[in-house]
Amino acid sequence: MDAGQGLSTSDVQSIREALAAGRKPRVVFTASAGQIAGQVGQVIELTDPEASDEFVVVRFGRDELPFSPADLAVAPKGAGRRVVEPKPEPEPQESPAAPAPEFVLDTPRVPAQRQEEPKVEQQTEKPPARRAVKAVKPKGPAGLTVTLAYADGEWTVAAQQGSKALAKPYVVKPAEALKMVALVDVPGVQEAVEQILGTERAEAEQQAEKLRAELAEIEARLAELREAR
Repeated sequence: MDAGQGLSTSDVQSIREALAAGRKPRVVFTASAGQIAGQVGQVIELTDPEASDEFVVVRFGRDELPFSPADLAVAPKGAGRRVVEPKPEPEPQESPAAPAPEFVLDTPRVPAQRQEEPKVEQQTEKPPARRAVKAVKPKGPAGLTVTLAYADGEWTVAAQQGSKALAKPYVVKPAEALKMVALVDVPGVQEAVEQILGTERAEAEQQAEKLRAELAEIEARLAELREAR
């Protein structure tokens, strides 16, 4: 079983589609996964890759832990949960004086049998203590994005955390928008906002001047009508 390559972008997309269809794709742990390399697990969830590089949640044995795509590879067809079965005959490199296979199966963790330690590591189903650290590794919150936008003469503010919308775009007053922009110490941003507000101010003054002229014309007409009585 080739466990040297990590998951590619297309592999992750295929896994995402399989999960959406209700399947749990099998993957094999690569060498970067440590001592559990070569074992097979099932992908049960894909979390937000922007929140953490370890967004592929894998179930193997009785554990469910997050891993990065580099720790995993697509399992070949027919791959089971173990790479090495517990009942094979001793491997060719084993010493003829090694204990019988029955002894290895009955006492897979006896420290005194040092000549059997390599085989015990291959037959172990539970993850080693080094990987157990991943189970308690806290996952940081998804990134928060607050957007101030200007369009069609209106300023709007929206907030989003990860893929979840916390606040839909809502209208704010220009003065409030200017206060928000003042907090951003970026060259050019303040000038751009001032230019937008200046354009709106000029348009409002033109409209007010036009309305004042129309009002003066109406008042003059009304005065003429009063004198005609």
